[in-house]
Amino acid sequence: MNAFTSRTPHHRTADARADALLRAELAELLPPPPVPELAPERDRELRHTVLRTALAAGDGAAARPHRERRARGGPRLGWIAAPVAACAVVAGAVVLAPQEGPTGPPGRVSTGRPTAPDAVRVLSGAALAAAAAPAPDARPGGYVYVKSLVAHAGRDAAGGPAALPPAHQREVWLPVDGGRPGLLREPGAADTELGAELPVYELDGPGATPRRTTLATAAPSVTNPTHAYVAALPTDPDALLRLVRDQTRAGEGDADQRAFTAIGTLLAETWAPPKVTAALYGAAARIPGVTLLPSAKDAAGREGVAVARTAYGEQTQWIFDRTTSAFLGERTVLTRTTSAGPAGTVLGVSAVLAKASAPAPGVLPKG
Repeated sequence: MNAFTSRTPHHRTADARADALLRAELAELLPPPPVPELAPERDRELRHTVLRTALAAGDGAAARPHRERRARGGPRLGWIAAPVAACAVVAGAVVLAPQEGPTGPPGRVSTGRPTAPDAVRVLSGAALAAAAAPAPDARPGGYVYVKSLVAHAGRDAAGGPAALPPAHQREVWLPVDGGRPGLLREPGAADTELGAELPVYELDGPGATPRRTTLATAAPSVTNPTHAYVAALPTDPDALLRLVRDQTRAGEGDADQRAFTAIGTLLAETWAPPKVTAALYGAAARIPGVTLLPSAKDAAGREGVAVARTAYGEQTQWIFDRTTSAFLGERTVLTRTTSAGPAGTVLGVSAVLAKASAPAPGVLPKG
């Protein structure tokens, strides 16, 4: 008999009591979200006067863009993707990077618009499921392994609508405590070392002699997380949302969308402890403009219910299993006609297949 059919009434009663305690705790985590005031945007920081031209290792011929630009692999996967151009022209095609920057008004989303009650209920269910999940067993010195399917739309360099290719497998190994390189593995491409210091030349001014140095890895943050950093995030949703807003304040466009996107990255690309994951869902429930979609499919074809937020003609969707409330994946969809295609065009889709601990980069988890 399997573990489910062999459970006794005593076990089911104990489970019910534990579930009731979880629900009581989450009732405090996830009250009806208030309508927050939009914090004023900080003044845009002055551009750094030092021009950094990164050189490809070995030949010094190819230049790499700034580390914080969106990376190969499409929407929102930048912190663990290879540092190449956001809209790279590859074999005559341009890989789209949705939400690179605002190109118009935010669209239907307006400041202060509350989150839909149905979306809050879905996020509450996801928080409950997350709080009851086993804690990650990743340990210092080890790696977090994330396996997913991803697809990102591209368009011909000469123009035309975007086309979504078949989804492909994507594997990453991220050091638990930082300080060591990770690894990105995708079919048809060489393994990419992640987080290593890049060789660069610096120019102190026009006509100055270039100085060879390295581009150091940024400190851990919401947008550049390590497992240890994520594990220490606040478990109070209001405090966590304030932290996310503060650390994404420097971006352009809709501040609420930046916060929603950053939380989605943490959900999809890290392996947070149960209470942190529950708080991430609670923080998302407090972001204005989040709505419910009755049906959506991830990159693996799994159908579920989705919560979504729209800004600048693009909708970011988080897809959840209807039965377990587990996070399945994401989609980015055009909500209005643009040069990339008509409304409804899918710009990116993903599916989270596995999260586990691994002893070293490139080594698969046991089991």
